[in-house]
Parts: sequence; structure tokens; C-alpha cells
Amino acid sequence: MEGKGVLVALVLLLLGCRLGVEAFQNGKVTTSCKTMIPGHEATSPQNTESPFTVSTQKTSYMAGQDVTVILSTSSPKFEGFLLQAREEASGSAVGSFVSTPVGTQTLTCGGVASSALSHTSNVDKSSVQVTWRPTSNRTVQFYTTFVQSYQTYWVGVASPKVEFTGEYNSNDNSNDNSNAHDSSTARPSTLPATPLDISSGGCGESKVCFLNPPDCDPAQNPANCYFLSATLVSPGSSAVQYQMSGPSDGYISFGFSDDQEMGNDDIYICVMDDSGLVQLQHAYSTGSTTPQSVPLGNISDIQTSVENKVIRCSFISTNSISTQRSSSSQAYYLLYAHGPSSNGQIKIHTGTFVSRDRVDITKPGQVQSVQAPAIIKAHGALMLVAWMFTGSLGMIVARFNKKLAHGTRLCGKDMWFLVHVLVMCLTVAMTIIAFILVFAHVRTWSGGAHPVLGCLVMILSFFQPLGALLRCGPQHPKRFLFNWSHALNALAIKALSVAAIFTGLQLIDSSQNQWLPKVMGGFVAWEAVYFLLSDLNLKWSQKSEGIILLVMGGPLVPGLFLLGNLAFLVALLAGIGMS
Repeated sequence: MEGKGVLVALVLLLLGCRLGVEAFQNGKVTTSCKTMIPGHEATSPQNTESPFTVSTQKTSYMAGQDVTVILSTSSPKFEGFLLQAREEASGSAVGSFVSTPVGTQTLTCGGVASSALSHTSNVDKSSVQVTWRPTSNRTVQFYTTFVQSYQTYWVGVASPKVEFTGEYNSNDNSNDNSNAHDSSTARPSTLPATPLDISSGGCGESKVCFLNPPDCDPAQNPANCYFLSATLVSPGSSAVQYQMSGPSDGYISFGFSDDQEMGNDDIYICVMDDSGLVQLQHAYSTGSTTPQSVPLGNISDIQTSVENKVIRCSFISTNSISTQRSSSSQAYYLLYAHGPSSNGQIKIHTGTFVSRDRVDITKPGQVQSVQAPAIIKAHGALMLVAWMFTGSLGMIVARFNKKLAHGTRLCGKDMWFLVHVLVMCLTVAMTIIAFILVFAHVRTWSGGAHPVLGCLVMILSFFQPLGALLRCGPQHPKRFLFNWSHALNALAIKALSVAAIFTGLQLIDSSQNQWLPKVMGGFVAWEAVYFLLSDLNLKWSQKSEGIILLVMGGPLVPGLFLLGNLAFLVALLAGIGMS
């Protein structure tokens, strides 16, 4: 009996530890709402200064105004947290958190729904940014419990006080900007009724401009123009006015860098929050991961707008540019990126461009973007030749030209078959080389549809010759299964490759009218017409020897088709070379 008692006690002890750990991992800590102390057995809070901080975008708010709260650290990272806003007078939880970034959840504390926020997993975190909506007119403070590990945590880390200053007045120009330096995020002081007036006027004369396409004007064609300008407010002043514009469903951003790669960059981001308004954020990137939020610093005159998915923002900064370079030079590379966002949190960018040379923003000029790297151009050229020339040729020969050099055999095989195998092997080889080149250069997974389509093309292309090697003989009763699968897989590869080429051309085409995708559209239409007519001719030839058969069966039309293919191919290759 004594042994059984010990066993039961041991099981209960292990179960208790298990429950405690799971409660910590999933953030369901409503039992800690009042004390904010985690239910970690045999532990106590740290009494040293917390390495983690709680900050807000402002030190005062008005009725109807949300407050952005940032939990951040440089090192170490935290696994879990519990965040509340509490009235200064009563100490009770108030307001509600209206944004829940990935990995967070709202909790009900003191009977108030969504009045607390916690984690959903114990994944390491360096920054969490959320939006809090007030429901009272009292001074509040944000209190956070940070959990570094099961044994190590800090309780009640407080933000500066956030005071209620009265009813909201849309004509008050000082509600945000006066305190913008306390936070990494700020909304504009006023919300313009019309889009901001941002144009390319004065570029190269009174301001530095960085545009893509290089000849675009955000005032004339905002939906097809990514724009950045920097203008000294007055000669000899350290104040610089930055203006940005660009089409995006999430954010646009620019950064200063010591090189042309992401990492150790000083970044400003204009991002839409969950209410559809545009906020200005200041961040610092340490690599290819999400940039870390930093205080806005000396920022004023923030103005933003969004219309028809075109984001515009303008602000004045006296901040010094902060990178890890020790040189006193004022010249930096400019980086521009845009992409989607969720609840004010930026996601991986879908488009970027980089300045060709270092830029001194105090000296007006027109900044040229760097050309696509040669390895990227080689990738595009190989895929284009593979699937819009050699691949098309191999498919045409197998489908429509089996009478090629009829009666002539080599190594016991018909000539059409040898031509088909040769050009398709060449196509697959070019696809593999192009695939390796781009991954060796990028060294990571980029966003958007293009890499997904490219991977599908690579996978199906790999299995196509493998299936052909394992095919059964021509007289086998199941031969039709190979014929159909081989043809359908080829059709799928062709469709996916065309889509991949379209999306790739859109990425590298810096012209305002996007002429490369348009030429590609003509190329596809040219091939489609030839395939359709040839297929009709093939079916008709089984019934009669009509005029269509005579025209299509001769060398004239195939010859014209190949010449047209070459013309389109050369035009696109030239465009890729100039991109």
C-alpha cells in the first residue's frame, strides 16, 4: 500500500508539472489576470531589471483613438507574455486589444472581454506589436509579464503612463507627432480628405528621387509607380522631408544600407493597420528576418493616405542614419521594398529594388536602380529558351511531325523520335540549370507566385523523362496509360512554365508600360494559334486531303512559325538583358 501511495503521488506530481508547462506554452493564463504571476511551480519572479520593455506610440490619447503597444527586446528573447492595460486609479483591467498578430490571443480578465493579451506558443519572440482600444477616459499604464523560460520571468513590467487628454479633435495637429519619438509607430496627425500630392517634379534639381520604373510619375500614374524622394527642408539643415508612394495592399518601405543586401539597415515603413489607416514605423533589419521595431525618434509632420490600394506617406526627420558602418561618409545605398501586411505587421516583401550606387540624400539627384544580377538574367533566359522554344519544338514534332524524314531511321529509331528526345532532354537540362542558378543566388525562399510555379515546373519536368524511360512497349495493352499521362504532364508543364515566365517578367520589367509581359502575351497567342490550326489539320487529315492539309503539311507554315518564335524569343531575351 505504501508503494502504491508513492506511485500515485509521483504520477500526480508529473501530471501537475505537465499541466503547468502546457499552461505556459499555450498562454491560457486567465487565472493569473489579477496577480500577473505565472502558475509555475517552485519558482518566483526575478527582482532584477527586466531586459524586456513595454512602449507605446504616444503618451496621451483622446476618445476614439487607438494606442499601439510594443513589447520588445534586443537580447535575450522571450517565450511568453501577459499584457494588460490598467487604470492608474483603480488598477483594474480596461479597454480591449483589437489586433491579434500571429502567435497571440486575447483573454477575458475581470469580466472584460479582450482586456488582456498573451502568447499561443513558446516560440522565441523579440517583438510584439498590438493595438489597444480605450473604453474609459482615465490615465492608464500597460503592464506585462515576460517569460524568458519556465524558471525565469519578470512580472508587471510597466510602460510610461498614457493620459487621457479629452475628446478627439480632427483639427488638432499635435496629438501624435509631439510624442512620436517615444515609439516605433505613429499615425498621421491629420487624415487628409484627398490623397497626398506627391510627384516627380523637381527630381534631380531640388530633391533626390528613386523611382521604379525610372520614368514614372506618382502624380500621373500612381498605380504603376514606386516613388521615394528626399528633400532638405532648408539649406544646411539636418531636417529631411521624405515622401513615398506606391501600389500595395500592405506596406511600402525604404531603407539605408551599407551594401545592396538586406541586413543592418535603417528602415522606414508605411503600413496599413487593421482599420485601414496607414501608420509610419521605424525599424532596423538584422538579416533576412522581420525587421525589429525601434523608436521613431525625431519625426514630425506625418501625413499618410491610401486610395485604390496606392499608399502615400510624407514625414520630416532629423534622425541620423543608423547602420553598423563606422565610416563618416553620408552616402548609403537605398533599398525599396513593398508587400502585404496583417494587422499592421509587415510580411515578406513581394518586390524590391536597390540603388546602383551610394546616395547622399543632401545632394539632389536622380537615383538609378541596380540592374538585375547576371545570374538572374541567365535564369530567365534559360527558362525562356527552354519552354518557349526547345520545349515547344519537341512537343510540335511529337504531336504533328511524326512523318519527319519518313523511312529514315537512326539507331533503330524514327527521326521524329530522336529529334523529340534530343530537344526535350535539352529543355529539361536548361530547366535544372536555371533552377540551381536562382536558388544558389537567392539562398532563401522568396514570396509570391513565381517561385511556387517554378518549383512545380521543376518537379514535373524531372518526372517527365523518368516516366518515358519506364514506359511499356508500343504494343502493350496498357500503353495508352503512358500516352495519356505523358501528354497531360507535358501540357501541365507548358501551362505552368508560361505562368512562371509571365510572373518572372513582371518582376524584372522596370518599364512603365510593362512591355515584356505584353510581348510574352503575343508569344503565347502565336503558339496557341499554330497549335490549334495544326491540331485541326491533324484531325482533318484523317478524313480528307483538303486544302488545309496541303497548306499545313508543307514546310511553309512550320517555317513561318519557327521564324515568328525566334522573333519573339530575341525580343524577350533583349528585354531581359536590359532589365
